[in-house]
Amino acid sequence: MYDFTTVPERRNTESVKWGVYPKDVLPMWVADMDFVSPAPVIAALRERVDHGVFGYPMVTKEMKEAVVDRMQERYQWKIDPEDLLFVPGVVPGFNLVCQTFAGPGSSVIMHTPIYPPFLEAPLNAGAERITVDLDTAADGRAMVNEATFAAAIRPDTKVFMLCNPHNPVGRVYERVELERMAEICLRHDLIISSDEIHSDLAFSGHPHLPIASLDPEIARHTITLIAPSKTFNIAGLECSVIICPDRETRKRLEAARRGLLGGVNVLGLIAGTAAYREGDAWLKELLLVLEGNRDFLVDFIQKRMPEIHITAPEGTYLAWLDCRNLPGVDDPSPFFLERAKVALNEGSDFGTAGKGFVRLNFGCPRSMLEEALQRMESAVAALR
Repeated sequence: MYDFTTVPERRNTESVKWGVYPKDVLPMWVADMDFVSPAPVIAALRERVDHGVFGYPMVTKEMKEAVVDRMQERYQWKIDPEDLLFVPGVVPGFNLVCQTFAGPGSSVIMHTPIYPPFLEAPLNAGAERITVDLDTAADGRAMVNEATFAAAIRPDTKVFMLCNPHNPVGRVYERVELERMAEICLRHDLIISSDEIHSDLAFSGHPHLPIASLDPEIARHTITLIAPSKTFNIAGLECSVIICPDRETRKRLEAARRGLLGGVNVLGLIAGTAAYREGDAWLKELLLVLEGNRDFLVDFIQKRMPEIHITAPEGTYLAWLDCRNLPGVDDPSPFFLERAKVALNEGSDFGTAGKGFVRLNFGCPRSMLEEALQRMESAVAALR
């Protein structure tokens, strides 16, 4: 059994999440978890640090095989070691995709609300950004409107940026949804840049399916981005992987990164290998904790803060809270920061479709989540 109940002391540890706000603010914003990483990862790092020499690293055969084996075992997706490129982050990875395949005179399309760096990536490449709002089904789930999506694609559109599992709405797209999005992209000859960093964090009843695993032709058009960082809480070690089965596409990415985007540092490689090879017992327990937190969160909000609407996330440890019915509150993030001393992500940072929403990170011990919700409840009650 692992300890998922103790809140580790993270102030004065170079933590963005815990270092930005005063000590009386409970940080429920940045997407890393308040859990100690798996023991095998810590042991592997300690052994490597004790060696004492930190020269230039190379990606080992073991690391490549760990990724290949993981895709086969978890998703029945057969890839080859040659398909892999190692980068220091998923964000640099999808920026590399935009820089390589888009640029001035072209456009990149995505669904909103969306993780804020998505919004910046096309602009960083000099391309135009096209956003298509997700629809809301009768049960509250966010859905892709295929007709609206297809109609928004232009002759100059080069890349579709997919986020699955989706940050911030928590959807884990089903096979038929992925097939329809892929068919639209193939019809328009788009590159699919698929951020699947939360793929290991899909909850029961909602299995993750890599879009590139659907069909060889879809794989040829897809660049998949994964990482052990969210899953095993090692984001600060900056180890991410691009999976690109098409050789010519891969060559273009390699050429575009040369001299600009480095690889993974030595400790990131050590941690990533240990996580993928020895971290799944920890992950199995983590998923039970996260599902329990999700259910507690949904129940608490529905019963004690009914002014806020929440749809249970199908994956990730992020909840997307609709606060548009809070009376007199136009911007819920500063409201909860000032009145509840709880730091949440402002919904409008995720695009105009996010106005009136906040994102809450429930990847933490239950006691911390409960305290945050109680603080928020008191702030909401004062509005009644």
